[in-house]
Amino acid sequence: MKLFLIKILLINLILFSAIPCFSQKKYKSPRKAAILSVFPGAGQFYTKKYWKIPIIYSGLIISAYNIKENNKKYKTYKELYINRINGSTDNSNYSTSQLNTIKDNYRRNRELSVMLFSLTYILNIVDASVNAHLFDFEINEDISLHINPLIINDYNYETIKLSLKF
Repeated sequence: MKLFLIKILLINLILFSAIPCFSQKKYKSPRKAAILSVFPGAGQFYTKKYWKIPIIYSGLIISAYNIKENNKKYKTYKELYINRINGSTDNSNYSTSQLNTIKDNYRRNRELSVMLFSLTYILNIVDASVNAHLFDFEINEDISLHINPLIINDYNYETIKLSLKF
């Protein structure tokens, strides 16, 4: 029974992944890309910008790791500082003011890591939406800008003529 369900799942996966190959749309919905990006990287997958997915996950994983480590060290030094204020002895080589500075430094680093995590997550959503807007944008190789002098005889007026060729 289990093998049968796995076979059906694989067949459905192959069939549904082949459907986009037959219907190549030139339009991607920015709203759908933004909604899909609630799960990081899904919007980039939808807009076929696969190379951005590892960058997004790297940013999220690194900032999450920094949040965890800075929080752990903050709690450790906070506990040492509180114990020092309450009068208990410890084996640290730091003074009370140094412990307070170290504790505040790790708290600040933790908050910065949270901000970077949030920024990476928001940029993931914005990037997917912008990519969907620009999905059908055509780039023409024959774009050129011509600058020519222009003299208007009626008014004895000289200027520069800019013309853009598409």
